Amino acid sequence: MISLKDLNQSELRSLLLSIIEEVVKQKLAEFVVEHEKKAKDISIIERLLRLEEELKALRELEERRFEALLREMNARFEAMNTRFEAMNTRFEALQKEMNTRFEAIQKEMNTRFEALQKEINVRFEALEKRFNFLQWLIIGGFSFLGILLTLIKLGY
Repeated sequence: MISLKDLNQSELRSLLLSIIEEVVKQKLAEFVVEHEKKAKDISIIERLLRLEEELKALRELEERRFEALLREMNARFEAMNTRFEAMNTRFEALQKEMNTRFEAIQKEMNTRFEALQKEINVRFEALEKRFNFLQWLIIGGFSFLGILLTLIKLGY
């Protein structure tokens, strides 16, 4: 080995610089390796935080969309209920109108049937009177003929 006394100042300087350089390189390498791990850990943590924030934002967006979808569906169901209520009202009005018409037709048919029944009764009474008249006429005619024949027989 070389003693320090034997070296001049410039050589000492260069030797010292080379030693410092080696030590600095080594320490710098260790520092970089150590801090790269920490940087990776920090980077991963930052990424996880960003990922959690994105997930939270997505959940909030999803909840908003879901709430909007629920409001839209409720509005549609209410509109459908309104339509069904209007249809029920129309059907009830139509049912009342049909019942009114049916009752009117039924009354008219009853009136016509009663009038027809009276007309038929009048015709049957007239026919019965004719038959009674013909019956009495036939009885009277046979009686007259019987009396006439008796008189004719007695007279001859």
